[in-house]
Amino acid sequence: MSAWNRRPGFRIAAALVAGAALLLGPMASAPAATPYNIAVILPMTGNASFVGKGQEANLRALEAALNKEGGIAGRPIHFSFYDDQTSPQVSVQLANQVLADHPSFLIGSSIVAMCNAMAPLMARGPVDYCLSPGVHPAAGSYVFSAGTSTADLYAALIRYFRLKGWTKIAMMASTDASGQDADRGIEQVLAMPENRDVKIVEHQHFNTSDLSVAAQIERVKEAQPQAFIAWTTGAAIATILRAAYQAGLDFPIATTNGNQTLAQMEQYAAFMPKQFLMPSALFPPHEGVFQLDPRVEKAQHEMYAILKDSGLTPDNMTQTSWDPALVLVAALRKLGPDATPDQIRDYLDGLDGFAGVNGIYDFKAYPQRGLGFGNVVIVRYEPERKNWVWLSKPGGEPLGP
Repeated sequence: MSAWNRRPGFRIAAALVAGAALLLGPMASAPAATPYNIAVILPMTGNASFVGKGQEANLRALEAALNKEGGIAGRPIHFSFYDDQTSPQVSVQLANQVLADHPSFLIGSSIVAMCNAMAPLMARGPVDYCLSPGVHPAAGSYVFSAGTSTADLYAALIRYFRLKGWTKIAMMASTDASGQDADRGIEQVLAMPENRDVKIVEHQHFNTSDLSVAAQIERVKEAQPQAFIAWTTGAAIATILRAAYQAGLDFPIATTNGNQTLAQMEQYAAFMPKQFLMPSALFPPHEGVFQLDPRVEKAQHEMYAILKDSGLTPDNMTQTSWDPALVLVAALRKLGPDATPDQIRDYLDGLDGFAGVNGIYDFKAYPQRGLGFGNVVIVRYEPERKNWVWLSKPGGEPLGP
């Protein structure tokens, strides 16, 4: 050792460096990768809180699974959640806040009114993947819609009714954007030649803030329909179901899959209809009932396992959030984390053959959503199983008599 190395100052400095290396360990030479932040606007409070909270829980479970796979180019994925309070005004405020960071895409919101309010902000990008099937973006736009279109939900539901011999239908829709979409969509489905014998024998409306719909339900009961469509999302469906139970309605009641959440079903147990039907995506378990494309079955069972590890059971909040997140992450893994809004949009526009939990996606055939009529089944909620049972094949044809 040289005389210089034997000096006290040198020995102290060397000890400090060695100590720092021991404290820092691998972090000193390999700093943690910067997370890739994905903004998600959801209704986590307000009338549609069932929807937003469910989607948040599912996306957190998916985030952990994707990060175990390496995230995006080694960068961990982080979903940042913003609560729009089920308010279009708040959703716009939050969207503007997110856009200030110039993201290539964002996710949300979950309800038609909020997505429609946000859409004009995306006219030139970034990409917005709305988690409601009730929006109908123009082909080639920067807005995409999760799940099968409500037009296909209506078509599959009416087909199921018709093939069951239920041709006298009563309907009740909310006056908000979701209800207005149902009014237009079901009218268009009934105009199809094959549905010429299906008639709406009573058509009622209500405001989502109404505390009672007893008068409307009495009109429905007097019409003596064979089935009843109650189209609204969130807490407002409880108002209808409670009034229907009190009035003694005993025919099948169908609603939007926006209400296909286990949390809601458990809260409505005291006034649950005997036959509570919904047009659903393909995600509910169906072993021994129907076999899907093996690629879809694989995606679904991977989802079941991830959710089970997180103490979750798949419901509509899974299917509306799971596949959009997977598709967007696939785009970033293909294009890289610096992909532009135009690159993300073009990737989605050209994507086909992508296996998700809702089916095989083909954005060329079904612009802005990738799914069609053949990705809808009719299900019934069964309180004993606390799950949904398939009643139809994909497309709405009944499985049995």
